[in-house]
Amino acid sequence: MTLLVLGVALWSAAHLFKRLAPGPRAKLGDKGQGFVAVALVISVVLMVIGYRAADGAVYWGRDPMWVGINNLLMVLAFYVFAASAAKGDKIWLGTKLRHPQLTAVIIWGVAHLLVNGDTPSFVLFGGLIIWAIAEILIINAQEGPWQRPGRAPARKEVVAIVVTLVVTTVVMLIHYLLGVSPWG
Repeated sequence: MTLLVLGVALWSAAHLFKRLAPGPRAKLGDKGQGFVAVALVISVVLMVIGYRAADGAVYWGRDPMWVGINNLLMVLAFYVFAASAAKGDKIWLGTKLRHPQLTAVIIWGVAHLLVNGDTPSFVLFGGLIIWAIAEILIINAQEGPWQRPGRAPARKEVVAIVVTLVVTTVVMLIHYLLGVSPWG
């Protein structure tokens, strides 16, 4: 469990570094991006190894109903994440959400907690939900009111939907290859 906690903590610290310590981060200049990138890769490795090795109490398991809801929420999470990908004008959802990537992380975490009711899952998914909420609150406090972006042409919406479906399929296949059946 220690590696998992360290991974979540490192992920959070690497992302929050720019917001909570802008002076030291600015002093690092461009090489700071490399440090942050390495920290993020290490944090992901720690989270994966730590989660797979962690043991803890189980409060609920994979109920078929929750698996279906999880899968629908994951499609939504990928679509919400796609809302941030369009540069300039945004797809419809991108004009409604200030933080689509962080919102997608929250949806992803909730979806996974529905089907993984054990202590390591609380640490991993719950920890990343808490990080995403903290990041949203800090950004909102630092940047003030949000100016809604313009709406993108309809073709960007179609591309976002297609990309969402392709990414969802690929991620489900990767889960399956890792021995986790996302279909229940």
